[in-house]
Amino acid sequence: MDPKTRNTAIAAAIILLGFGLVAFYMPSIMLTLGERSPLAAGAVAVVFVAAFFLVFWLRARNQKDK
Repeated sequence: MDPKTRNTAIAAAIILLGFGLVAFYMPSIMLTLGERSPLAAGAVAVVFVAAFFLVFWLRARNQKDK
C-alpha cells in the first residue's frame, strides 16, 4: 500500500467513524430538539445527511485538483 492510498484510507475511516458516532447519538439529539421544536429536529437531520455527502464531495474536489 503506497502512502497516498494509505492516507486516503485513513481519512475515510476517520470521517466514517466521526459520522458513525454522530449517527449513533442522532436519535437522542432529535428527541431532545424535538421537544422544543420539531422543525429544528428535522433541520438537524437534513444538515447531518447533507454534511455526510458534502465532506466526501469536498475531498473528491481536493483530490482532483492535486
